[in-house]
Amino acid sequence: MGLVRQLPRRVVLIGGGVALAAPAIVRAQSHTSATPFTLGVASGCPRPDRVVLWTRLAGGGMGEAPVDVTWEIAEDERFSRIAARGSFRATAAEAHSVHVEAGGLRPARPYWYRFHSGGQTSPVGRTRTAPADTAKPERLRLGVASCAQYEQGWFSAYRHMANEPLDLVAHVGDYIYEMSWGQRHVRKHGTANPTTLQEYRDRYALYKSDPDLQAAHAACPWVVAWDDHEVDNDYTNDRSPLTQDRDFFLRRRAAAYRAWYEHMPVPPSMAPSGPAMRIYDSWRFGDLVDLFLLDDRQYRSHHACAEGKGGRALFTDCAERLDPKRTMLGAEQEAWLRDGLARARGRWTVIAQQTLMAEVDRAAAGATEPVYWMDGWDGYPVGRQRLLDAMAARRGANHVVLGGDVHMYAVADLRAGSGPVIATEFVGTSITSQGPSSERVRTLAAHNPHLKYLRGDKRGYVVIDVMPSSCHAHFEAVDVAADPQTGKRRLASFAVAAGRPGAVPA
Repeated sequence: MGLVRQLPRRVVLIGGGVALAAPAIVRAQSHTSATPFTLGVASGCPRPDRVVLWTRLAGGGMGEAPVDVTWEIAEDERFSRIAARGSFRATAAEAHSVHVEAGGLRPARPYWYRFHSGGQTSPVGRTRTAPADTAKPERLRLGVASCAQYEQGWFSAYRHMANEPLDLVAHVGDYIYEMSWGQRHVRKHGTANPTTLQEYRDRYALYKSDPDLQAAHAACPWVVAWDDHEVDNDYTNDRSPLTQDRDFFLRRRAAAYRAWYEHMPVPPSMAPSGPAMRIYDSWRFGDLVDLFLLDDRQYRSHHACAEGKGGRALFTDCAERLDPKRTMLGAEQEAWLRDGLARARGRWTVIAQQTLMAEVDRAAAGATEPVYWMDGWDGYPVGRQRLLDAMAARRGANHVVLGGDVHMYAVADLRAGSGPVIATEFVGTSITSQGPSSERVRTLAAHNPHLKYLRGDKRGYVVIDVMPSSCHAHFEAVDVAADPQTGKRRLASFAVAAGRPGAVPA
């Protein structure tokens, strides 16, 4: 049997009356208005024998006292077959967030979980463990999401994701936005850009209060990475383009990383230490998929070609761009990934990271010289080459790269120069964040014929369907992001056959 089993669908209630079409996951509870579970529940980081369970107590302000929370995870939705249970003391120091690694579970099967505190019971979430390393699963169905600017649209794409029979969601960055931008807002942040821990906590709480996001989290486990907007737009390592005060920025980064940890379904062992936090990791799904999730923000070299230009010459080329010492991932993460790729044994190796990896000439129409975006992989071409070389070193492997960030759907073949195709890349559009103009997309397509598909006018997500013989990417788009009840449709599908890298329309 495959990893996915279709669940019956029903209309459910969450947070006091918002109707959502979703699998039988989040059921109405007999809450009072004083429920502490206003931010929902989530699970993540699935292993064959365990999974992380998350919630944060936030109803009505929790004060400074610690709060005891009990949790339980069951083999059935009625909780008649409890697999594990325990207690957790939620403290004000971590915003009364709860991070539990529920262990002793069986591989490759669904579980249901919930929390109790103060006489109240949380919504019910559904999760799933990974297959055993020696298993031979027939399928892995993975959702890919990124770039959810709260003001620019309703989170209807998350609602539709919750309705998909997914084994796992990979969120590859810009889960929140620290800044207000764009046009035709449908709602407002209501506060200035966060810089302190409490301000970042409030921003996450605003996003997490959205019922569609809660439904997507409650539907299946997630693995999560950050990009720049979780801290500050276009930051690199210890430098922000908006301030020359390194110490101030590192204090801001520490606050942002702490708030990110408090609101994500990640294990307690991942808790940050000041402005440092390791989030890159890998997961194995039987003999089918080795999944690597990267961090391309925390360790990267500063922007190239920006010296003397305020740190923000993001479209200017220079010799520095080609310096072999420049890195997107940092030396330690590069070594970890190179070793992990060499050890991977799955039929498919999937690398989920933040942005478009393929080289892209971003010159304006009529330009004769190429222009590169220094905040993406084109600002680190030698580091990208090292990654491609590590992929190519494992002969016969099937490599797929997933990304977001650019607010466009994209498909590309990844190759080293004029050599053979090494990997196939699928990039998802944003959940809500506004995309480039149609004219800009046409110019990008004209300058970059190696990009097999580009579309920036739609918001949505990607479903990656991996089977032993092939990998399919389905581009799912909502009709109107400004309509909270919008429908969705499939824009396009692409397939990669095992042993034959390169995507073709499906």
